[in-house]
Amino acid sequence: MNIAVIGAGYVGLVTAGCFAELGNHVVCIDTDSNKINDLKKGMVPIFEPGLATLIQSNLLNGRLQFMHSLVALKVHPQIIFIAVGTPSDIEGSADTQYVLQAAKNIGEYLQQYCVIVDKSTVPVGLSQQLTAVIQAELNKRQQTFCFDTVSNPEFLRQGAAIDDFMRPDRIIIGMGLNSIIAKERMLELYLPIVRHPEKIYFMSIKDAEMTKYAANAILATKISFMNEIAVLCEQMGVDVENVRMGIGSDSRIGNAFIYPGCGYGGSCFPKDVQALIKMAETYDFDPLILRAVQKRNQLQKQFLAEKIIDLFGHDLSNITIGVWGLAFKPETDDLREASSLVLLENLLAHKAHIQAYDPVAIQKARQSFPPSWFNADRLQLVDQQYDALQNADALVLVTEWKPFCYPDFKRMKTLMRRHIIFDGRNQYDPLQMKKVKFKYYGIGR
Repeated sequence: MNIAVIGAGYVGLVTAGCFAELGNHVVCIDTDSNKINDLKKGMVPIFEPGLATLIQSNLLNGRLQFMHSLVALKVHPQIIFIAVGTPSDIEGSADTQYVLQAAKNIGEYLQQYCVIVDKSTVPVGLSQQLTAVIQAELNKRQQTFCFDTVSNPEFLRQGAAIDDFMRPDRIIIGMGLNSIIAKERMLELYLPIVRHPEKIYFMSIKDAEMTKYAANAILATKISFMNEIAVLCEQMGVDVENVRMGIGSDSRIGNAFIYPGCGYGGSCFPKDVQALIKMAETYDFDPLILRAVQKRNQLQKQFLAEKIIDLFGHDLSNITIGVWGLAFKPETDDLREASSLVLLENLLAHKAHIQAYDPVAIQKARQSFPPSWFNADRLQLVDQQYDALQNADALVLVTEWKPFCYPDFKRMKTLMRRHIIFDGRNQYDPLQMKKVKFKYYGIGR
């Protein structure tokens, strides 16, 4: 099948690479010339395990191409995916300008029937506007052929996106009742991946758009709920890890997304919860649970800094803090809404000296952190894990990368000035910390 993917961001690159790997001919399009030129050379701008190899191999075999515009296409695609970003605008709603611009470009280009698939996370009901934009451009060109608009939200976890794409739990497809050809094409596209038709759920476009927001919101709710229980456990002298195992063994609850920590981040959960709140407000509906989820997450991100200040005092000018982990989660270099950002900002405001390390995100941190954070050498980004602990008064674990699972405690004791660990992901066992003679502070331990 001939496929075009508009947007060479996270979702677009994974979508394009995976469909090409499955034998389709895919062209990925982006207006960023520098990005496209790098991608043509096999240089992938984001870190995602396996993605660079996937892109490079399909460039070599000719099934994947990168271009600056639809106009450059030599073969008309049967399906065009829109996979551009929908960042939060000033008010917190999803900014849909890039989606609508993509729709305009499609309307200017279309030469025959095509299925237009929206993979971007958009407000419920935007598909009607998207369809109208495409049709308006066709009318300007006096073109009378038809097209179908489909919603096909993505459910990719950063760090496991390729596996999620190739082995999905489900495929959600929203379309009109009379979109017979579109349904056939979407089945032809996805059946080689899922193999079981019952895992493909057809529904209305608005239902599919809402499914994406509801899925992310309920996962964020589970995280925030467990974080709130952890704070309560800490106040009551209860070990939240035992509570977590106890409730997670209930099949109605399960173990996923009930690990307490220092808050969630990334490009999806914070943005989508906020956008859903804004959508609710337009209908004069007060989303009490979503507001609580958002508030708990904001408070949770302050938790580690508060623990450090409680121990060392408000003046941290003589305190050096080692930080392990900057990315919002392991196996990504994404710093968007990361808990580390709140921690660093708070500690620097109290004049702490910080030595931070991340296995992958360190270069992106150097490029994106505010220049003021590096004033007076109070923040140092180091290239080796144990360099972050040189003369440190405490270690703060923020991101649970695999290399942090079994650290060399003997080496740590020789490097650190004081032997204190603040564990933002409950990765270490408090009993083991006693054995190796480290003072330990977890989340709800």
